[in-house]
Amino acid sequence: MTRPLEKIIYTAHTHTTGGRHEGVAKSDDSQLEVAFSTPGSGKPGTNPEQLFAAGWSACFIGALGSAAQSLKMRLPKETSVDAAITLGKTSEDKYQLSARLNVNLPGLDSETKSKLVEMAHQTCPYSRATRGDIEVEIVVAA
Repeated sequence: MTRPLEKIIYTAHTHTTGGRHEGVAKSDDSQLEVAFSTPGSGKPGTNPEQLFAAGWSACFIGALGSAAQSLKMRLPKETSVDAAITLGKTSEDKYQLSARLNVNLPGLDSETKSKLVEMAHQTCPYSRATRGDIEVEIVVAA
């Protein structure tokens, strides 16, 4: 069930030409300009899966910070998320993504880590947008 936005915080605008095969994307504020290339081609550039992984991991850390704030604690400075976004095909020969987030919260006990990660996964916009549509695995470092 989708819900309409009641308050807009930010809207990103990009213009992309050429797609994932030797394309280019630029933001309207000139803060982002990225070239695309096919994975494994050896050509310079990134791909949509890398951008998605970077965006989701950054957003997830923000959600961890919000969760920590609501628990009246601070995130460890060394908090990190390693994201792996996999592009594959389904048995119906349709393209599909899967995701794995490896969350590192050094210095916290297991119960606190689990609570923070669960709260973040419920509030992170990337987690919410993909829920029920792709396989997502979240691994919390010991």
